[in-house]
Amino acid sequence: MLEGSILQLLETAHRSTTRPIHFGVYYKNTLVALCHALEDHILSDDSTPLVITAFQRGKWYLQEAERYADIAKNSRQIVIMAAPDTGFAEHPTSQLSNVDLVALDETDPVAQEWHLIILSPKYTAMVLCQELSDADYGARGLPATDLERKFYGLWTFEPTLVSETTELAIAHIQKYNPELAQKLSAHQQAIPPAIINPEDLSTVVSRVVDYLQTGQEQLSIPTAMRQQALDNNLLSNEVQAFLRMAQLMELGDINNPMAATEVSAIAETMAQLLDLPAWQIKRLKLAALLHRIDPFRTAPSVLTSSHTTNQQETAPSCPLVPGAQVLRKMPRLRAVAQIITHQTEHWDGTGEPAGLAGDAIPLESRILALVAEFQWRVNQQKSSQQPREEIFTQALAECRQQSHRFDPKLLDALTLLVMGLQQGLDLPLMTPKASTGMWLLDSRWQSQNQTSEDIKIYP
Repeated sequence: MLEGSILQLLETAHRSTTRPIHFGVYYKNTLVALCHALEDHILSDDSTPLVITAFQRGKWYLQEAERYADIAKNSRQIVIMAAPDTGFAEHPTSQLSNVDLVALDETDPVAQEWHLIILSPKYTAMVLCQELSDADYGARGLPATDLERKFYGLWTFEPTLVSETTELAIAHIQKYNPELAQKLSAHQQAIPPAIINPEDLSTVVSRVVDYLQTGQEQLSIPTAMRQQALDNNLLSNEVQAFLRMAQLMELGDINNPMAATEVSAIAETMAQLLDLPAWQIKRLKLAALLHRIDPFRTAPSVLTSSHTTNQQETAPSCPLVPGAQVLRKMPRLRAVAQIITHQTEHWDGTGEPAGLAGDAIPLESRILALVAEFQWRVNQQKSSQQPREEIFTQALAECRQQSHRFDPKLLDALTLLVMGLQQGLDLPLMTPKASTGMWLLDSRWQSQNQTSEDIKIYP
């Protein structure tokens, strides 16, 4: 990580905190898809954000200059940092009143970075990356194609982190243009802190996933192994888009801010008690992390019909909950969408959306429903003065009073788990790192995603 770069300054600021920054490695094709999705959202939104970018070199900006002329129409102010090339300052977009260029010195570490920072009253987003050095590529050497270039960094929607990075970027611009930096600081102060609106955020996330999938369809890399590497990078980031939204919704719930993480931990332990296979436990953990993403049930997809594949058209679907299709756009998340959809079914058949009863309800949905209820009831009692053991006992008793909702076999398993908790069992709470996504997916999902009698996954 280059000394003095914006990425390095952000990492240093968080190194000794309770929330250190987790970075990942991204191929160029992944970053192109991410940035185009976030840029195009500006075109469809009316929030007029402050936009700060770093293009490495002027030639990369020139390839996007026409796009940025349109983006400028919907933006409060755009700043473009890059090491200047011929034509960098002469393009018509550069002459717009709300577009400013910052010509970086060749030795400036930011000239090796790729940034897109968006600060608006409705949402925040950023891509913050630095290109790997020649030495970082190791024995395999430099990439054979431009799309295979690798970058180290992160992308996020988290308002606090985006605002902090905006301040670092403005401080860097101060070295080149103090007057512009002062103007940008005024813009930042004039933009009220973004309030997490699930509907607005779900639209952004949906667009990101669509563009990442389109990036997969458009890849043209000759070697199968290299194609798979780029494809996996895109897939991992699609999963991350959903996880990031879930994490932001957790931050926005002051009454139960750890719900998804705790439900995931309880569900994993329950699944182990039931001796479920590892691939099914992974799927249940992911469903638990995403189980509160209700806005996706109503958020329209921005995929056009031209991007729809035959595989998507023939995929299993639940017409009763159309919004679950947002998760189903990813083949490996279709089963997860089904789990989340049917978590509101009741054991006696009085639940929704399909009125399934008994063992007809997918097993993972039954587990998720019970552990989510248990976690909520435990959380309700945390502020009381009761001992931990009594809180668990009371939450279990309240779950048992709803025997019409829950599988009696799972209630017995939860009773065993509560006994363990009362005797000091610690659950492995784990928040997914922002840089990872593939840990929840493996090669067995393709075959196990289909309807099967033993796991009872229904459309």
